[in-house]
Amino acid sequence: MRAALDLGADIVNDIWALRQPGAEAVVAQHPSCGVCLMHMHGEPRTMQRSPLQGDAVPQVLRFLRERTEALRGRGVAAERVTWDPGIGFGKTVEQNFALLARQDDLARDGYPVLAGWSRKSSLGAVTGQPVNERTAASVAAAVLAVERGARILRVHDVRETVAALKVFNAMRAAGAAPVETKT
Repeated sequence: MRAALDLGADIVNDIWALRQPGAEAVVAQHPSCGVCLMHMHGEPRTMQRSPLQGDAVPQVLRFLRERTEALRGRGVAAERVTWDPGIGFGKTVEQNFALLARQDDLARDGYPVLAGWSRKSSLGAVTGQPVNERTAASVAAAVLAVERGARILRVHDVRETVAALKVFNAMRAAGAAPVETKT
């Protein structure tokens, strides 16, 4: 992380939400970098064997608030922080969709929310489609995430997602500000 920042990286996107030894200090020492904190239950190798129990939304919200406060305590400015609920990282299909349905609960705290639904296994679980056929489902989830307050999308199918967001923005133009799209 330190090496990447020293070479000019301008954001840290950490699946551990800076819980690894020294990670908070590295970010605090680089005052211009953005920080994306992601919720993950367990660890990558085993997280799906024993997924999170109960209502994921308040647990994810509590976790992201705690991690943000830890960073704020080290002097990291609030405007540097982005939240990622960690779709698919130690959560059940139902919990992932609850996070999407109630994503505006996360957005209410004012931190930009990053949504990473692209080709996720939860989409395959509800559509029955293999990973290489999940473009439509991924795009639908991305648009729904934006509708519920996501400000950043992590996608594989950029062209299709941008086209869908253009349609969404055309609809919103009748009464709301459009969502910025960049590639």
